[in-house]
Amino acid sequence: MITLLARIFIKSDNYSDLTVREKYGRLCGIVGILLNILLFALKLLAAAMTGAIAITADAFNNLSDAASSLVTMIGFKLASNKADSEHPFGHGRIEYISGVIVSFLILLMAYELIKNSIYKIIHPMLPHVESAVFVILVFSIFVKAYMACYNISIGKKITSVALKATAKDSLSDVAATTVVLLSVLAGTFFHIALDGYGGLIVGIMIMFTGISAFKDTVDPLLGKAPDPELIKEIEQIVMCDERILGMHDLIVHDYGPGRMMLSLHVEVPYKEDMLKLHELIDTIEYNLRGVINCEPVIHMDPVVDDDAEINTAKQNLEKVINDIDESLKFHDFHVHREGVNMNIVFDVVTTHKYSIDDNELRDMITDRMRAIDPRYNCVIQIDKKD
Repeated sequence: MITLLARIFIKSDNYSDLTVREKYGRLCGIVGILLNILLFALKLLAAAMTGAIAITADAFNNLSDAASSLVTMIGFKLASNKADSEHPFGHGRIEYISGVIVSFLILLMAYELIKNSIYKIIHPMLPHVESAVFVILVFSIFVKAYMACYNISIGKKITSVALKATAKDSLSDVAATTVVLLSVLAGTFFHIALDGYGGLIVGIMIMFTGISAFKDTVDPLLGKAPDPELIKEIEQIVMCDERILGMHDLIVHDYGPGRMMLSLHVEVPYKEDMLKLHELIDTIEYNLRGVINCEPVIHMDPVVDDDAEINTAKQNLEKVINDIDESLKFHDFHVHREGVNMNIVFDVVTTHKYSIDDNELRDMITDRMRAIDPRYNCVIQIDKKD
């Protein structure tokens, strides 16, 4: 259904285009609202027929999902607004904020469901169930599974954390309604009052879904590390010419889907024509814009590769670092001479959970380098990469 509606109303599969993204977000939001209102009405009818707390809670869970879809749709609309003087990088992060709101709605519904289910466990009763109730619950499971599928599919295509959060909610609803159905079956055929327990299980499942969705939408706002596949793709584009000797200090600034900025350093031979190197950098930036859909800024680091003393210092540093830990790497290596002394400036790459303290690591490298040559004075920056 979504594919057919997209062909009729959107007529484009250019998912990186902000207008197309907004249209897909609006379409998913409208379909989500309509389907959730339908399920709410059917389950409310089933709850009235049975008096089951689990079905009632599941019905209002669908109503909250309709509200979530509305929030998501509004988030897409606001996120598509163009950049202005007050927001020069656009409004793309509003989509993340809408995802956070959806997460809180999920958690609120989980709380109400858990509270009411505990009451039902303390005061159990067998619901009266007719065959129509089973049909409604099974129909709901299939609808929610379908909603999860199209939200996952489109969420991947347009890189939307809000739609991915909605998909997680739909999957949890499939499991939730399945538990409700099983509790109703147990009460009908085995006369076991599991209504409250079923509602409690559903509430806990929805709670974990809300926590997971909250984490997924908050991470981009906090500035999470870029995806390894993205880093690999960037490296392939940047390292396109033999004059690019290396790249480091890559930072990805995420201002919302389709609004990404990159900053990085590339190492180039110091004797090359600077104008030609500048043209090469411009070409790389152009390619990054076209392929990654980003705004890149590249800083050139000239590398001296024909000085015997500097090359010896670099080889000594490589040996010292490998002796400490073969997993350690260094980059941005350059040397400043002050009389007979040599200031060796470089970055060492570790992780946030590395066993050796930063200052201790600096001291170890510095002491071992001076033991090799007293003229060496190390100026070390620690880079954290996980």
